[in-house]
Amino acid sequence: MKENWLNKVNWSEDGLVPAIAQDAATGRVLMVAWMDRDALKLTWQKNEAVYWSRSRKKLWHKGEESGHIQKVKEIRLDCDGDVVLLQVEQQGGIACHTGRESCFYRRLEKERWSEVDAVLKSPDEIYKK
Repeated sequence: MKENWLNKVNWSEDGLVPAIAQDAATGRVLMVAWMDRDALKLTWQKNEAVYWSRSRKKLWHKGEESGHIQKVKEIRLDCDGDVVLLQVEQQGGIACHTGRESCFYRRLEKERWSEVDAVLKSPDEIYKK
């Protein structure tokens, strides 16, 4: 079977697996999203990140609206088979819908969350609707 590798993934009851996007050059975690079987297969075929949007209930090609595509350099599966790690080259240097490099831009400082990363581009400029 050609897609036997997909059967090695320990999919959740709803057919999903968490996927971590990490900058291939710096190692910084950019975002966490979800993938279903089709998303992972398309990611592998395209060498570009495709996720499953739980809110929209459809496949989501990262960057389809913003242009901030994630070029996939490597795909890894953790020891339990229940988390996928994508090492990516982030086009435009922005992974977060807030216009920041990473979705992990808040740091806990003295019992409060502080925004420690700058907005690189306004979301209004990125998502012109």
